[in-house]
Formats: sequence, structure tokens, C-alpha cells
Amino acid sequence: MESFIKDYDKILKRQRNLETDDPLDRLIAVVNEAKEKIRADPSSVKTSLATLDSSLSAVSNGISEEQKELQSALSKYSKTIDKKFTGDMMGAINPHAFDNKEKMLRNTIAMHFIRQGNFEIGDTFAKASRCSEAGLEVSDSMRNQFMEMFDIVAALKENNLEPALEWATRHRSGLEKRSSTLEFKLHRQRYLQLLEAQQLLEAIAYARKNFGSSGSRHTQEILRLMCCSIYMHRIESSPYADLITSNTNSDIQHMFTRDFCSLIGLSCDSPLYVSVTVGTQAMPTMIKMASIIKAKKTEWSQQSELPPVEINLTDDTKFHSIFACPVSKEQASEENPPMMMVCGHVVCKESLQKLCRGSSSYRFKCPYCPSELVASQAKNVYF
Repeated sequence: MESFIKDYDKILKRQRNLETDDPLDRLIAVVNEAKEKIRADPSSVKTSLATLDSSLSAVSNGISEEQKELQSALSKYSKTIDKKFTGDMMGAINPHAFDNKEKMLRNTIAMHFIRQGNFEIGDTFAKASRCSEAGLEVSDSMRNQFMEMFDIVAALKENNLEPALEWATRHRSGLEKRSSTLEFKLHRQRYLQLLEAQQLLEAIAYARKNFGSSGSRHTQEILRLMCCSIYMHRIESSPYADLITSNTNSDIQHMFTRDFCSLIGLSCDSPLYVSVTVGTQAMPTMIKMASIIKAKKTEWSQQSELPPVEINLTDDTKFHSIFACPVSKEQASEENPPMMMVCGHVVCKESLQKLCRGSSSYRFKCPYCPSELVASQAKNVYF
């Protein structure tokens, strides 16, 4: 996408340059110049008109060349987009991917609506798709929990911190186990609200009451918060202006949503959202791979497996490190963990067992270096 953005910026810059130097203004200026010469010296009509004709031709040719360059750039940009973003995605789609998985898919969609706060839509979809008959209905407790979450988020959007503070206090032990800073961030925001409202004594009293439990973890930040009270009437122009940044409230909303979902054993984003996001990012690579397989008239696998191609994902869709065994090409798991040999190379446990022929004392050669090893010296690696 970066190359497209750069090309687009170049075209936009060229177009703006043309708009700044309007072709019509240039033509009018040439005509006015000839007009003034004739008015000043009526006897120079012929020479002035001849000069005007040649000047108009030169300006017109220049304008034509500029427009041609712009049209050529637009045409190339359009062709590049058409080439890169093919409209035919059917080659990368498996029409049988959800065979015998319709119930799970319907429940995932219904749960997505609930997790987005669209409770009526989620209930209607669940009823229409008969999730309850399949035993996949969203439980009332789960629904009530998300209703509470969205009520608190709505209050945060209105700068009302009380519901979130009450929730954080009730779940303090769970948040501490996660090393969450949510409760401190909420108290910090409430303290700054009091300062902005010119309630200095109330702010100091609030800090004394609520900052003590976070003193060991946030000492430096608490010191800055207390010092910024000196600039209560002009914090935005003080050395502590960063404490009242405009995105603080949205950061707290995201932190609260993340911690709330974590405490009930769910990810911050719904599985459907993550799947669609990752699928969109992977689609260009999969389309290219499908076209190569089609051109070679072959198949990657008879077992509906994805080909071993690398897909670059954004940081917010990377949840944990993944290790693929360089020998078997299989992804590591709890049952088949990565094992590091003495030489430093890492393979999965099943591959290691095949190399040592099932004997922990059997000496074998590392598949990537000349070292001779024994399986008993290999250690489990945690990413």
C-alpha cells in the first residue's frame, strides 16, 4: 500500500500545481499583454497580433503537455491498481470451508453483535438462525456482562468516571493479577478533572485518598501529578501539558474494554472481527498463491491445507509468538513444543524423536549443522 500512497501523493501534488498556475489565467495574461501594447501603440496592431498568435500557441502547447503528463500518470496509476488488486477472488476461496460448521458460524455472528453492543440485532439473529435449538445460545450472564460493559463505556464517553471506578474497585484483585494500571489511570483522570474545574483542595484530598496504593508502581507519575497543581490555571501551557492530552479518554475506554474482556476470559476484539481483518490482510497473498497453483496446474494439498506462505500481519493481530518446525513445517503446540538442541538449532519435539529414532541416547546429526547430538540434551523452548 505504501507504493500506492506515494504515487497518489505525486499525482495529487502535480494536480495542485496545475490548479495553482491556472491555464486560463495564463491565456488571459497573454491576451491582456497584447491588448495593452495595441492600446499604447495602435500602429503595432499587426506585429502585436502576430506576437499574440505565437504566444497563444506556445501557451496552449505547454498546457497540452502538462495535461498529457497528468493524464498519463493517472492512466499508469489506474493500471497499477487494476493489476495489483484483481477483482477475481474466487480462486482463493474455498466454498466448502464451512461445511458442517454452520452452527458455529451462526453463533459466532450472533456473539459478534452482542460484543458490539447491538443486543437487539444479536437476539433477533440468534432467534432467526435458531441458535438456541442447536444449544449455542448466548447465555444471559454473558449478555448481562456486556450490557454492563457498554453502560460503563457510555459513561466514560461522557467523562463520567464513577461507574468505571466502582467496577475497578470491585475487581481490584483480578486487575492486580494482570498488572493492570486501569484503576490508577481512572484515579489520575479524576484528579485532573478536579484541577481543570479549579477545585484544588478537593483534588489534593482525592490524591491523598486514592494515590497511596499505587505509590510504589507510579511514584514518578504521582510526583508530576502533584506538581502540576501549581499550574492549575494554565496546565495546557505548562511543562505538564502532556497530562491532559485529548486522547486520554479514548485510551481509558480501550484499556477498560480490554481488561473487562480479559477478566471474563475473552479477547478484546470479537473472533469474527479478527478473522475478517486477518483474512483481508492475507487475501492478496492467497490470490497470488492461487494464481501460481492454477498456472502450474497442480494442487498444494488434498487435505484443504493452506500453503506455507508468509503473511505480514499488523501488530494488533499478533497475539503470541509462533514457531514452525523447519523440518516438519508444522506449527508448534503444547503437545509438540519447540526443542532447542545443544548446537542452538530448534525443531519440534516430534521431529526430534524421529531424528533420534525414539532413543534419548541415540546420537544423530543436526539437520542444519555438523554437530552430533543426543535427544536427552535438548531443552524445551518457550516463546
